[in-house]
Amino acid sequence: MELLNIKQIQSRIRAKEISSKEIVKQFLDAIKQKDKDIHAYLEVGEETAIKQAEKIDAKIANGEEAGGLAGIPIAIKDNILVEGFKCTAGSKILENYNAPYDATVSAKLRKAGSIFLGKTNLDEFAMGSSTENSAFGPTKNPRYLNKVPGGSSGGSAAAVASGMCVAALGSDTGGSIRQPAAFCNVVGFKPTYGAVSRYGLIAMASSLDQIGPLANTVADARIMFEIIYGKDEFDATSIEINPKSEILNSKQIRNLKIGVPKEYFGEGIDMEIKDEVERAIKKYEENGAKIQEISLPHTEYGIAVYYVLMSSEVSSNLARYDGVRYGARVARQEGFGDEVKRRIMLGTHTLSSGYYDAYYLTAQKVRRLIKQDFDKAFSQVDVIMTPTAPTAPFKFGEKTKDPVSMYLSDIFTVGANLAGLPAISIPCKGNASFQIIGPQKSDYIILEVAQIYEEITKQ
Repeated sequence: MELLNIKQIQSRIRAKEISSKEIVKQFLDAIKQKDKDIHAYLEVGEETAIKQAEKIDAKIANGEEAGGLAGIPIAIKDNILVEGFKCTAGSKILENYNAPYDATVSAKLRKAGSIFLGKTNLDEFAMGSSTENSAFGPTKNPRYLNKVPGGSSGGSAAAVASGMCVAALGSDTGGSIRQPAAFCNVVGFKPTYGAVSRYGLIAMASSLDQIGPLANTVADARIMFEIIYGKDEFDATSIEINPKSEILNSKQIRNLKIGVPKEYFGEGIDMEIKDEVERAIKKYEENGAKIQEISLPHTEYGIAVYYVLMSSEVSSNLARYDGVRYGARVARQEGFGDEVKRRIMLGTHTLSSGYYDAYYLTAQKVRRLIKQDFDKAFSQVDVIMTPTAPTAPFKFGEKTKDPVSMYLSDIFTVGANLAGLPAISIPCKGNASFQIIGPQKSDYIILEVAQIYEEITKQ
């Protein structure tokens, strides 16, 4: 099946060259053919998707407004509520939990006319970098079936990469959209913290979590973002952002200042990835942008700070799964997998009397220093460019016995979450992807900068 982008599909549907129902059936057929090998989906709503498509076709036939994503088949990570589907968060403890309502993002996508194909696999409660921690079995990387797709949004990334949906939603707490996007060679966008409502997202670490799109092109990711962003009365942390770019005038990038942090290109990065990312950044310079080396000196503490703060919030957020209000009526040790238990214990320890100041409070102070590093950098440059992941996709089981090695997969992505910044991962060549990070609320600027790369590499 030819991979079409959102605008191409919509123009064909509106021109009545193909119906929404026919498009949806093509994607459902693709899922039947491919997903037995990949396992990107935990639930496929075939009947629901066809009914949604028929409603869109009826609206178009009657000349009614069908919405900005009319007829576009998408997938949703299974920690985001979609009424009519289960929401397991990849955990046995929520195996039979049915979503009682739509998350804000799901409601917005539904109103825009998109078609929900199903719910995608993830590391349990979004805790992992490989989608090996799902209670329902791992997802495979469509490019290399013996390797991981990244995580925790591995199911969403794999579904997009294999043509089993046009675009998908994931969630990103420390890199869980961008790292799997890099491993599966697709685009993954983490908006500014608060730019997209978290209402209806099963919480992992509330001060870090953010919902965002995965797609085959930056343009498609941008269209998805334009539907889901905005302040929401159900999420007190949600904010408004400025949709207008303050830097770019049309496609001119002569005045664009790009910061390249030296800490992201040192020890631990595969040379192939380092070389390809440097070549990608060079493309901007060849087209008139100014490149400047910068320093983010507290980068080395990012993983430690992230795991102390995230685990502390996990310990608090997962206390609700007691078999009374939420979750299966089983002992917590039976309902949760090893990685979830590891993080709950770590978080409970860091919050306990006698350790709170040494761990949690210290981590919060260093988080502030990391944010200040970015603030200082953005007083000199417009955007920052880095590798997304330090390595190519790894084999199943390669890092499961060494949690720290697994955690280091997110070494280049956690900073944006700790500072609440927007960041996008774009494939460049081979196994390499690069990341563009912008100041808070500069979401549209980094989307435009990312689109420029797609345009200059097509020439």
